[in-house]
Amino acid sequence: MNFSWREGNQLRLLENGDQFFPCVSAAIQRAERSLLLETFILFEDDVGNALHSDLLAAAQRGVKVEVMVDGYGSHDLSDAFVNTLTEAGVRFLYYDPRPLVMGMRTNVFRRLHRKIVVVDDALAFVGGINFSAEHNTDYGPEAKQDYAVEVKGPVVLDIARYVQQAIGSKQTTRRWWGGRSPRLAVNAMPGDAQVLFVYRDNDDHRDDIEQHYLDMLRKAKQDVIIANAYFFPGYRLLREMRSAAQRGVRVRLIVQGEPDMPIVKVGAELLYNYLVDAGVEVYEYCRRPLHGKIAVQDQHWATVGSSNLDPLSLSLNLEANLIVHDRTFNQTLRDNLEALLQHDCVRVQDDKLPPRTWWHLTKSVIVFHFLRHFPAIAGWLPAHTPSLAQVDPPAQPEMETQDRVETGNEGAKP
Repeated sequence: MNFSWREGNQLRLLENGDQFFPCVSAAIQRAERSLLLETFILFEDDVGNALHSDLLAAAQRGVKVEVMVDGYGSHDLSDAFVNTLTEAGVRFLYYDPRPLVMGMRTNVFRRLHRKIVVVDDALAFVGGINFSAEHNTDYGPEAKQDYAVEVKGPVVLDIARYVQQAIGSKQTTRRWWGGRSPRLAVNAMPGDAQVLFVYRDNDDHRDDIEQHYLDMLRKAKQDVIIANAYFFPGYRLLREMRSAAQRGVRVRLIVQGEPDMPIVKVGAELLYNYLVDAGVEVYEYCRRPLHGKIAVQDQHWATVGSSNLDPLSLSLNLEANLIVHDRTFNQTLRDNLEALLQHDCVRVQDDKLPPRTWWHLTKSVIVFHFLRHFPAIAGWLPAHTPSLAQVDPPAQPEMETQDRVETGNEGAKP
């Protein structure tokens, strides 16, 4: 499924759960016909329970509600939480639930990592915010800094078509090897209010999001800001960042300084010397864990979505981003990033760079070459075909059955 740039959209940037959750809740409460929701994480906390109430009320008033969550990220949902929804008519699916093996989850790779909500085919939300309380700023020091976009206009139909296909039970089985991404959708007449829905799957759109980042860096003339939670990209993206900086583009990278997982910072630090030596400005966001996946270029280009710049997102997970060409939206997102840089970030200067030892150089070279070939390696990892498991309404109040629906369209996942 290939999409084109769409004209005439209305966009609103939403920062953190404080802005995102109320907007989504209001949209669901206004829904009249249909509601599509995909998310990586849905927790039974205050946020998840509020969403549950909204979904339940929508289904009870006759809205067609379809929900898909990831079998890894949302594996702990209780029977009562899910059964209440299915009893009301909600179609509830897990993406690739896998049994525990020796107490360990086996569905680590190829996760449904997208975060999408579509209401009445007229309003959509796309971004990186999961349905959990940790995305609210009052959660405490571990609250995540993240973003989403509310969009109205022609691009919403593209998003709806994609999600409808992703959660459908009548899909053609697709191979998980091979496949090649088509050419990037070209914006023939750049203007404002233009949006492109772009996704990565494990079929024919394996590197679409990465290709848009590469194209953006190659075309940048003045300024690029990339803020990415899990930054560990392949060699091509690192090379384009260096090339842009070396030809005079101001390239700024914001990564986690207070990571939710320590390994995240260890990985990013391996790349600091390589980037800083070429003139890339590297900043660590230190206020709380950074969970955003956003970028701006020059005066018009911007992206917000679910895709990190790491091996999981670029080579395995199912992701979705909006690519935006709009001066006002670009400025709004840029202002937000500039504020982060000014108030909450620390620049990685020479005295904070990892030691320039032979051991560090050797590690960096090995990492670069591993990342360069990771997509090819990753293509051979899982031997099973991911499936959708639809939860049927309980036959009795405390009983639950699952009807597994096989699907080879891995674009139906993170």
